[in-house]
Amino acid sequence: MYPFIHIGRFSIGTFGIMLWLAAVAACWVLHRNFRRWHIDADAIGIVAISTVIGVVGAKLWHVLETPQMLIHDPLGLLLDRAGFAWFGGLIAGILALLWQARGAGLSKLGMLDLAAPAAAVGYGVGRLGCLVSGDGDYGIPTSLPWGMSFPNGLVPTTQHVHPTPIYELIAALIIAWILWRRGRPETTKAAGEITGEYLFLSGLARFLIEFIRINPKLYWGMSNAQVAAIGSAIAGIALVLWARRSGRTITLPRAIVAESAK
Repeated sequence: MYPFIHIGRFSIGTFGIMLWLAAVAACWVLHRNFRRWHIDADAIGIVAISTVIGVVGAKLWHVLETPQMLIHDPLGLLLDRAGFAWFGGLIAGILALLWQARGAGLSKLGMLDLAAPAAAVGYGVGRLGCLVSGDGDYGIPTSLPWGMSFPNGLVPTTQHVHPTPIYELIAALIIAWILWRRGRPETTKAAGEITGEYLFLSGLARFLIEFIRINPKLYWGMSNAQVAAIGSAIAGIALVLWARRSGRTITLPRAIVAESAK
């Protein structure tokens, strides 16, 4: 594993490089979704803002869930290149998308629905940053042939462990494919339904992955991430049920509606 790429006196974190690639991948998917819905919105700007706010949210959530470390070494924890919580990034990213919905001429739920496949792809690619940097997001020891060791990682281990970031990438791509197929313009979906499915599926995937992760078990034999994943899954189910009852469709910009009516 290579946590840093050294160029002369400078060092570039591989996690940061993969985070950039994740944003590029998410931007491409969102752009493609905008195109098939005939929406003229700036996918690059939307993803850039959401990524930055999401990273800040992920860091803050990690800081707040480890209060003892924060008290012991606040500056070190805040400036540490490792330590980002999935749930904090999810919440912050959703808030960023909601804030940008009006500027794109979309309803809030419409923005979230269209961004859901992109969010899944971006999350999966971003997990490869955890893999190449060896930041401790790997799993428990395993004798399976694809087990990996991280002797040079940010959190090193010489044991063969589950490469859980790869598992999460595979799960994320499957989720993205499902959401992409279900979110086609020609299929009628209530506004918020795709978002609810994303919250449920991503929460379920993270809940299952945590059984083989090295995260400490704190609540009823579950990790912080598992408890958050349950919350995500429940919120997803509730949103799907609410969306189907409301019967609202994705609100498109007026110009798009007028063009489609011709």
